[in-house]
Formats: sequence, structure tokens, C-alpha cells
Amino acid sequence: MRLSVRLDGRMPRRWHLRLIERMTHRPGVTVCVDARPGPGALPGNAALLFRLEAMLRRLPGDGPSAPVDRARIDLAGPAASGPPDLILDLCGDVEAGRVPVWRLAFDDAPGEAALLAALLAGRQPLVTIREGERILASGRVGTEARSIMLTAFEDALVRTSSLVLAALDGTGPRLDGAHLPSRHRQGLSALDLGARAARLGARMVSRRLRALCIRAPHWRTGWRSLSGPDVIDLRAHPASGWNVLPDDGRRFYADPFPIDDHEGTVLFVEDYVYGQEKGVISAVRFGAEGPRGTPVPVLEAGHHLSYPFVFRDGGTHWMVPESGSAGTLDLYRATAFPGGWVKEATLLSGLNASDPTLFRQGDRWWLFATVRDDGEHGGPFAGWGSFSDSLHLWSARDVRGPWEPHPMNPVVVDIASARSGGRIVERGGALFRPVQDCTETYGGALGLARIERLDALGYAQRVETILRPGPRFRGTGLHTLNRSRTFEFIDGAGSVLRRRPISHPPRDHAEVNPAPGTKRRAST
Repeated sequence: MRLSVRLDGRMPRRWHLRLIERMTHRPGVTVCVDARPGPGALPGNAALLFRLEAMLRRLPGDGPSAPVDRARIDLAGPAASGPPDLILDLCGDVEAGRVPVWRLAFDDAPGEAALLAALLAGRQPLVTIREGERILASGRVGTEARSIMLTAFEDALVRTSSLVLAALDGTGPRLDGAHLPSRHRQGLSALDLGARAARLGARMVSRRLRALCIRAPHWRTGWRSLSGPDVIDLRAHPASGWNVLPDDGRRFYADPFPIDDHEGTVLFVEDYVYGQEKGVISAVRFGAEGPRGTPVPVLEAGHHLSYPFVFRDGGTHWMVPESGSAGTLDLYRATAFPGGWVKEATLLSGLNASDPTLFRQGDRWWLFATVRDDGEHGGPFAGWGSFSDSLHLWSARDVRGPWEPHPMNPVVVDIASARSGGRIVERGGALFRPVQDCTETYGGALGLARIERLDALGYAQRVETILRPGPRFRGTGLHTLNRSRTFEFIDGAGSVLRRRPISHPPRDHAEVNPAPGTKRRAST
């Protein structure tokens, strides 16, 4: 198949070059480029905005939006010597004719200017690839850095490439009609972009001054005794509200995962120490009245650990924590529960995966995780792309693997519902998956998604409930929901005054199981 890519040759970018190169690697695909000047390009002062952000934020200048020499584009996709079989229109100016045309749009408008306008307006844009009225792929792309336009723009370009390639492979994910734009939205003028650049400097100074005084977000874990309906049944915060697991202000506790043993409930959390700038996995045992002391470390690595997905299988306790910066997902086995964790196997490698969530269905295990960098850890766009908007699945007969990727990956591209927020649970024959709604901010709200399909050929889900912080759990976001037999846990973001780092002797790992009647050492 001869594929023609229509792009504006006045400002070719790295994402154009990378997309063309990846398409040429598809079997039977020959790519040519139509690089005449076209509509939809960014206004000239957008480059000033990006340079200002890069300088103030110390961002690299070689990301997906970086310009490349036109000769590299011509070399990757030479001009057509005959009529193409398909046209990929990135500008929006190709007229319909005998040759099929795939049109890329952001909130129903073509061109990079439409993408930037949506981001400046505070929206997480819907990306669609259409042939006529038929949607070949669609997804709501996102970023964890919505206030930084350069990062948001480049994260969106990475995921846009994912959708184009998925459409070409015939595996493009599609959001349901409720997510599709209801009207065309007007872009912003060059004057608007200039005003945005001017306002950015003043806001940056304000944010830096504020950052000297507080830490935000500062995650907090909430808990409550469970004697009636849980949150999934209530579809709301409980009337009783939540107790907060106390911290010392120099660390936060997040990603609560409880599990029961013969003595009751043990809670595992990400224990993030600001002075060390990384997380470890800590645990605390709960008694009838709540936590019996302070979480103490049970698993630490040379890299950041979080989201301690702990479960029991075959009489053994297992854990798969998030370790995205290491490029692997590893399975640990407890030799002296709740401590004594030893690495049993590497389940996946060569990718940056977030919030791994396992679920057993019959004789098959499923692994859910959001993947950054299109699953190409260490590739040319390593460090770009959202952590939260691209859901991938794998399956295996044994929890140790081998794990096979789902043929439709990514099965969901949606900043509002891709990333996991806790264990998958069954209610009345239906499966519910807690998800993170990062539309407004990372971990901004917690969704409850009903899984409508999960098999070797497809996946579908529908978000039925969104929970937000409020009077019963104050803060700026919600993040994770889990329960044991007798307790329910949630977490959310707030802020805390900065405190000077202090040194402490290491906490005793054995303290998670103090002898009956003994008094715990004071919290550090």
C-alpha cells in the first residue's frame, strides 16, 4: 500500500519524522510525503511561548515538537511518483476524491493550532482519525502537566502518534459517543497566545514563591471501619466520612492496599519521603480501633516504588508494585509476611508502566497498566507522553508469566478512565474497576468503571460514577479505593507546610508485627 502523508512542510517536527519512520516499518507500506505549505500550523509566537516555558522549567529542547530539517522528512518519505492508495491528512485541506482520506482532528478541528488552542482553553482534547464519517480511532489524550503548554503539547503528540499507528494496524481504540465533541470549537488567535506568554511569567513567579512555603500535592490516606455498604455500593462517600492516617509532614502515605491474614488487616502504602525523593513500600497492621502504630518499610529498591498491589494466591502473599522508572514490572513473594519480600520474577520489561493491577478470571490472569512512551522504554521519545491516558492489557495462565500483550493494545486512550485506581471487584455478577480521572489534574477524581468486555479479542468499559473530594474528604483529588473484610481505604491530595528534613535512625521493619501488649516506638 502506498500511503501519502499530508503535512505542512514549513515546520516539520520530530513527531512527524518518527511517525513516518514507524509507518514505513509496517509490512507492505510505502510512505510518501506531501509537504506543501498548508493550514493549521501554530502561530509564530507559539515558539516564543515554548521557549519561555523551556527556560523557566528547564525542559529539554529535543522533544516531539522540536523542528527537524526538511531534508530528513524528504528522505524518510520521498515525494509520490504515482497516485497513493491512502492519504493521511494532518492539515485538513485534502479534498475528498477517489483516494480514501484519513483526517486527523483535535476536538473536531484539524491542525496543530487546534491542539494547542484546546490545551490553552484547559481541555483534554479528543483526538480522532476519520474516514468520512467513520471513526477509525479516537481517544482523549492528556498530560500530568496541564499548566505547562510545551509538555502538554508534546505529551499529546506522542499519544496522537499511537492512535494513528493503531488505526493503520486496524486496532484503533474508540471512545463511545458520549465522549465525542458536540460542536466545533474556535481556536485562539496569535494575540491570545502572546497574552498567554506574558501572563505565564507572572504566574510562574507566584507558583515558585508558593512552592517555597508548601508541598502540594501532599497525599493522605483515609480509612474507616466497614460495617455496611462500601463505596462501590454507595456510589458516594460514606456519611461518616474518613479518618486520616497521620504522617509527620516530611513524608506522605498514598496508594493504600489492604489485605487480610489470620490476625486481621495489614495496610500497605507508598511511603514517599521528601528528603529522599523516592517512595518505598511500608505497612501497618490494623486493630479493631484502627492502625496499630505507624507504617514501617517492608520493601525498598534503588528506584521509586509505589502502588503496592498485594494479593494472595496458592497460600502465598505476592506483590507487584509500580516501578516504572526501572522499566520493569516485578513480582515479589513474601517470606515472612508482611515483610520478607523477595523478587520472584520480572513480568514485563522495556516499558514505563504505571499502577499495575492484576485480576484473575477463571484460569487466566489479566494485567492492567497504563504505558508511557508507546511502550518503547528508552526509545526516541522516552520521557514524553502521559503516564495516565493509555491503558494496555496482558494475560497469562500463571501469575509468573509469560505475559502476552493484548492484540488491541492500547485498549483505551482516555485521560479520564485509563489509569487504574485499585483492585477490580465483582458485584452482582458485574466487574467494577476503580479508575483515575485525570481530566482536571493528576488523580483529580476517582471513577467507577463497569467492565463490559474482557477477553482475548477485546475490552470495553463504561464509567458509571465519579467521586470527588468534598466535605467528607477534603482536598484537591482522589486517587485510590480498596477494602479488606473490615476496613475501607481511600486517598487524596492536599497540601502541607514545608518542614526541614531531619535524620532518623532506620525504622525497624519488624515493628509492623509488634508483640501483643507492647508499645510501639514513637513515629518518625
